[in-house]
Amino acid sequence: MGKIAFVFPGQGAQSVGMAKDVFEKIPSSRAVIESADKGLGLSLSSIMFEGPEQELKQTYNTQPALLAASVAYLEAFRDKGITPDYVAGHSLGEYCALVAAGVLSLEEAAVIVRARGEYMEQAVPNGQGAMAAVLGADREALNNLCRGISAEGTPVELANMNCPGQIVISGSAEGVAAASERVKEIGGKRAIPLEVSGPFHSSLMRKAADRLAEKLTDVKMSAPAVSVVANVTARPVSDVEVIRKLLVEQVYSPVLWHDSVEWMISQGVDTFIEIGPGKVLTGLIKKIDKNVKLVNINSLSSIEEFESL
Repeated sequence: MGKIAFVFPGQGAQSVGMAKDVFEKIPSSRAVIESADKGLGLSLSSIMFEGPEQELKQTYNTQPALLAASVAYLEAFRDKGITPDYVAGHSLGEYCALVAAGVLSLEEAAVIVRARGEYMEQAVPNGQGAMAAVLGADREALNNLCRGISAEGTPVELANMNCPGQIVISGSAEGVAAASERVKEIGGKRAIPLEVSGPFHSSLMRKAADRLAEKLTDVKMSAPAVSVVANVTARPVSDVEVIRKLLVEQVYSPVLWHDSVEWMISQGVDTFIEIGPGKVLTGLIKKIDKNVKLVNINSLSSIEEFESL
C-alpha cells in the first residue's frame, strides 16, 4: 500500500458555521475549540459558528478560526485510526500540520496565528498591497515578468505555486495591476484579483515576519512525530529551530504547494486526505496528479461516511 499525507487548507477556506457539527457531537473536537477560546481569551467559537462573515474574514480572526476548525475535524477523524506518513498545510495550514505532528499545542498555535494575522494585516496600509491568481502562465516566464516590473519600483512577486497553470502573485497594488495586465504577453490566460487584506507571501511582509520572529522566540516546540513538509522548501523539516526559522520566512516567501505535493508523490504518497473546511487543496492536487486518491474530511458526515483506505 502507498503512503498517506494529511493536508490542511489555508485562508480562503473559511465559512460561517464551520466545525459546529463536530463541536456539538464529538467531545474531543469540542475540547479543541474550547482550548482555542481559552488561549485567546475570546469567544472565537461564536465568530466561527455565527459570524458575521465580515468578522470571520478579518485576517486575525480567520487564521485562528481555520486552525481550530481544521484541528477539530482532525480530532474527530482520529477515531479512524489512520496515521499519516507526511503532513503539510497551505500557508496558514502549515500550523495545523505542526499541531497534527505534535510540534505545537493547539492553544499555543492559536495565539501565534492570531498574532501572525494581526502582523500581516498591519504590515502594509490597506489598499497599498494586492494579490491575484494568474491562470495558464509558465512559472519561469511569470517570474521574469514580475522581476522586470519590480525593477521599475513597483514590487510584485510569485506568492503561491498552487498547481500547473495556477500561480498567485503578490506585491504592491501597482505592481500586481501591471503584471495582471501583461500576463497574456507571456502566454498566460488571465489574472483574477483576490479579495485579501494584504500582499501576503511577498517581500512587503518582512516587517510582519520580524514581529513574528520575536513572538516565536519563546514558543515551546517539540520534535515532530511525523514528517512535516514545509512550504518554503517543499521538503520535510524535523529540527525545531529550522521549523521556527521557516515559519518566519514563510510570511514573505512563496508557498511551494505544487512542489510539495510532487515531492510527496515522489516519496510514494498515493492518498491525500484534506482535513479542514472546503476542498480547495483537493482541487489543486487533482490538477497536479489525477491518479492519486483524494479524501475530504470537512464535516461530521464526511467522517461518518469514511470507509477505511
